[in-house]
Amino acid sequence: MAQIGVALIGSGGIALANHVPGLALCPEAKLVALCDTNPATLEKASAATGVKNTFAHYEEVLKRDDVHAVIVATPNFVHAPIVLAAAAAGKHILCEKPLAMDLNEAVRMYLAAEAAGVRHMTAFTYRFVPAMHYMSYLTRSGKLGKPYHFRAQRFQDWADRNLAWRQVKKLAATGELGDMLSHRIDYGHFLLGPMTRVVSQLRRFVDVRGGQPSDLDDWVGMLADFDGGATGVLESTKLATGRGEGGRSLDYCEVNGTEGSAVYYLNKPHEIQLGRAGGSGLETVQVPREFLVWPGSRRDPTLGDPIATFRYDQDVEFIDAILDKRPCRPSFLDGVRVQAVMEAVLESDREKKWVDVPQTF
Repeated sequence: MAQIGVALIGSGGIALANHVPGLALCPEAKLVALCDTNPATLEKASAATGVKNTFAHYEEVLKRDDVHAVIVATPNFVHAPIVLAAAAAGKHILCEKPLAMDLNEAVRMYLAAEAAGVRHMTAFTYRFVPAMHYMSYLTRSGKLGKPYHFRAQRFQDWADRNLAWRQVKKLAATGELGDMLSHRIDYGHFLLGPMTRVVSQLRRFVDVRGGQPSDLDDWVGMLADFDGGATGVLESTKLATGRGEGGRSLDYCEVNGTEGSAVYYLNKPHEIQLGRAGGSGLETVQVPREFLVWPGSRRDPTLGDPIATFRYDQDVEFIDAILDKRPCRPSFLDGVRVQAVMEAVLESDREKKWVDVPQTF
């Protein structure tokens, strides 16, 4: 094909902020269609992108011959039907996280995409932060030795503001667990490999947000064991008063190994802190140039706000995987593995005990 035609299915804030500028980095791709059930959202996206092919129903988008790939940025409850239809239509798929409403759905989506032979990607955006990418290299290459501990925190202050569909169980399935902790579960997998068992708790402290009821968690905490023997501690909340929200609030990750420790903060995406065996404390280390952009990205890391611009590289990865006919990183399989941990977290909270993570692939 001369150019990969891409459609946005779900054309709201995430699509415009992350995916549109990401696609702009890819001369081999062209945004050719927009889809959203909200007319005002669709009109705004069309005005912002200049794309005139707009649709209220994703089925119409999938019939188009000029659409070769889709980016699914919709509420969670429609991820599965859209992805299954897109796979059946032979379209490559980038889907926002969490991949599905539950593990069974996620597995079906993965198997359908594999059977259709299309590229598939889960939007675990924060893998593309230069500091996280570099930290993964240090951990997986053995620079930190054998890992002892992994911990991650995501603390934001959303107070009692309305979260729209994200505060409704039938639309989102989970609250803070799927919204924010899913990314940090993926951190653990990206750095150390699979989690094998968890013990967890979920809480809802705010029952009414923006005048509307909320029936989902706004705090979640968990302990985890990793297949390689390391321990994990993860916590995420929307009620860390005074922390703010977005990229400037706390997104922290640390790995301690036999030879050293590494610490990541999202608000300092071009540096990490390193401690070495026998040392007396952590030192700040700049991320090497080769890790400042994802492999294949033409993005200039010196331009724009680095807390925002790293997000564009996920679309570069998606397009490059289509062109190279190789698996995306991260794929739907990574989405399934995170969904399996989330399933165990929910069961642990219900049963008040340690739960083995379901085995997938």
